[in-house]
Amino acid sequence: MQPLTPYHGNHLLHHPRTTRVALFYQVKKHQQAVVGFLEANRINFQEVDITMQEEQRLWMYRNIPKDKQPERGNPLPPQIFNEDHYCGDYEDFFQSKENNTVSEFLRLTCHQTKTDSAS
Repeated sequence: MQPLTPYHGNHLLHHPRTTRVALFYQVKKHQQAVVGFLEANRINFQEVDITMQEEQRLWMYRNIPKDKQPERGNPLPPQIFNEDHYCGDYEDFFQSKENNTVSEFLRLTCHQTKTDSAS
């Protein structure tokens, strides 16, 4: 079984410079929140840096449902998948934390948790 995969990167084209810098830090903060939560809860995952892997970036864009696509541009990371199943973006993840439904959101099984802190 493939691990849970949060896609991340700083692919922020077509934004004015000041907006791009602020957006970069917001994306980075969201990535850190997702990864920190997964590590703290010993959930097995694999990070994919879409800035370095064009094939992975294109796969991510193709596999995000139409209703989650922005009107302009590409979806911003982090985007979360469990194997090939799209779980959601940061806002969806945050809502699942608030509602205490993260396991359901991530579609976790007992095999996707880990017993040590190594990723």
